[in-house]
Amino acid sequence: MRILVIEDEVKMAGFIRKGLEEAGYVVEVAQSAAAGLMLSANGEFDLVILDVMLPDGNGIDVARQLRNEDFKGFILMLTALGGTKDRVRGLDAGADDYLPKPFEFDELLARVRALLRRREGGVSSLQFEDLNMDLVRRKVTRGSQDVSLTQKEFALLEYFLRNANRPLTRTEIGENVWDVHFDNESNVIDVYVRHLRKKIDEPFNFKLIHTLTGYGYVLRKEA
Repeated sequence: MRILVIEDEVKMAGFIRKGLEEAGYVVEVAQSAAAGLMLSANGEFDLVILDVMLPDGNGIDVARQLRNEDFKGFILMLTALGGTKDRVRGLDAGADDYLPKPFEFDELLARVRALLRRREGGVSSLQFEDLNMDLVRRKVTRGSQDVSLTQKEFALLEYFLRNANRPLTRTEIGENVWDVHFDNESNVIDVYVRHLRKKIDEPFNFKLIHTLTGYGYVLRKEA
């Protein structure tokens, strides 16, 4: 899942980015309205976290422009202005949710997860064969066994599950699980896939993650 944070306060942006990345999301940060609109035009994001007060514009106008440019993801607005009229203006401009500052990161994360679940029609879990992922409790099981994953392993497996039976290139995986500027020469994907296989494949009777030589990987049941 890819998230764009448009926030001009450096410490706040860093705080949000660090927390979201630790939760397994791919995060880009823009510190102005112009930079945010440019990033949104050049990359596909599932959600935008948008501050209302920006140095070169109003976040409400940015939200309206994103919608006018047919942005299909969610918009979560942040502001120190907590009045009802301000919230209504933001929602009318195309925002999906509104969080007043100051806030606890746990609440921000809960709202992010709730919005992203809406995109999946309220889906709270993903399953393929005997592999199950609980998106709310962040829990993975295969058969009757719990599987302990790091945040990045969880994000990688989630991407595989959302694209089961579809061949995925290393570039696709890198851009959606790591970063839009992912280094294609890096072997980090192969390293993480190897770690993931040790946990969800090696202890079990049949394998789910398969290498496509010269292309990438696919999650599917063995023929």
